Amino acid sequence: MECSQYGQECRRELWKTKKRAVHAIYANVIPVSAKNPVAVKRRKKKDSRVKRAGVSGFNKPKRTPGHKKKSHIVVAKVGSKIKTIRFGQQGAKTAGKPKAGESAAMKAKRKSFKARHAKNIARGKMSAAYWADKVKW
Repeated sequence: MECSQYGQECRRELWKTKKRAVHAIYANVIPVSAKNPVAVKRRKKKDSRVKRAGVSGFNKPKRTPGHKKKSHIVVAKVGSKIKTIRFGQQGAKTAGKPKAGESAAMKAKRKSFKARHAKNIARGKMSAAYWADKVKW
């Protein structure tokens, strides 16, 4: 297509093509400020472990009903350490969050779980016991 032949139409088409190319180049950058849109910072890529686990971000647990043995997954991050943790017995009847009028048996179940795993829960976010306590008990 020659621009001299089509005039304004051709220029518009060329401008759109150029705009698409520029957009493709800058798809991974964010303007630093509205006053200076030329100064940009790179958009952070999603960590491959977060992507593989299928969670929305670090320290965000997710149910895994299709997993053979474990009921939840989380990609734990403390400082610069990152670890994928699977936790919770699949199909286990846990006490869940405390509810008003909860049976004595459920209270005892929760209490004994927390006592049995107290040392591991105290290890923090990098332990499966911490996440099981937080999510399931």
